[in-house]
Amino acid sequence: MQTGLDRMILRVERVTVWLAAAGAVLVLVQMLWISYGVFTRYVMRAPDRMVTEATALLLFPVAFAGLAYAMREDAYPKVTMLTDILPASLRKAAAVLNLGIMLAVGFFFSLAGVSATIRSFHSGASSEILLWPRYAFWAPGALSLVIFSFYAALRLIRLIRTPAEEV
Repeated sequence: MQTGLDRMILRVERVTVWLAAAGAVLVLVQMLWISYGVFTRYVMRAPDRMVTEATALLLFPVAFAGLAYAMREDAYPKVTMLTDILPASLRKAAAVLNLGIMLAVGFFFSLAGVSATIRSFHSGASSEILLWPRYAFWAPGALSLVIFSFYAALRLIRLIRTPAEEV
């Protein structure tokens, strides 16, 4: 039987897939733009001033778009040599501690990202060369971090409710 928590986790996991896909599209855009920049620089002898700034600004949203998806797929690097030999209760405690640390770090960066987005929106700041509004680059990363934190909190709640033998 599926609980309300499980249904909510499934909904958030769907969003994580979409965020990861959006990150992949951004990487594709960066790849094409960088290729164009290399072509204009070395073939046409006319460097594109915008390519460096655009790819640098797009790195922030790309960096965080796949965080929640990586958690969903259990794709974070971890060393389990020690935890595998622990009794079930200690293994669960280590998992709770690990997820708690991830939630705390995610929450901190969520606050920083949302704050930066709001401040850049109110200041009207724009990029130096492209003149694109800076909040447009902060907002996707901040959204990704907020979703990651929410997903980590849901997973932590489920982990705490799960019996130690099932972890």
